[in-house]
Amino acid sequence: MEYIKTLPVFTKYVVIFLVSMVPLIELRGAVPISQIIGLPVVPSFIVCMIGNMLPVPIIYLFARKVLEWGKDKPVIGKFFTFCLKKGEEGGKKLQSKVGRGLFVALLLFVGIPVPGTGAWTGTLAASILDMDFKQTVAAVMLGVLLAGVIMMTASFLGVTAISRF
Repeated sequence: MEYIKTLPVFTKYVVIFLVSMVPLIELRGAVPISQIIGLPVVPSFIVCMIGNMLPVPIIYLFARKVLEWGKDKPVIGKFFTFCLKKGEEGGKKLQSKVGRGLFVALLLFVGIPVPGTGAWTGTLAASILDMDFKQTVAAVMLGVLLAGVIMMTASFLGVTAISRF
């Protein structure tokens, strides 16, 4: 992590942008990194939001098809089956708990930063549930915003508290 602190500012933004695009890490990992490496709160929050949201339409439109195609292929089959199972479980869990309140449920599923939830899983679950594209993008965007606010607040307060010792 010390190496990243010595990089030029633009490169630091590229790092958090790319980290926020990675499944399972997403904005939840990129935001704390941004604070640890000393980037300003608002610009780094915006960069992480954009990085986390950029894959959402692609995931919605293509991920399910690609995962279905690859689930029985050698080498990638086990991983693709895992991803499909994770998306199906997330979708069924959401649908069983909320019924028609799927928009709010998806927003909260993506927005509460716990392992296994996030934009990738939420979008895949919405795709499997055949949720409307515009509703999916809106719910995921609001969920990413919520997760970002939670993580930025926790990271900022954590880094501030640690730096005082």
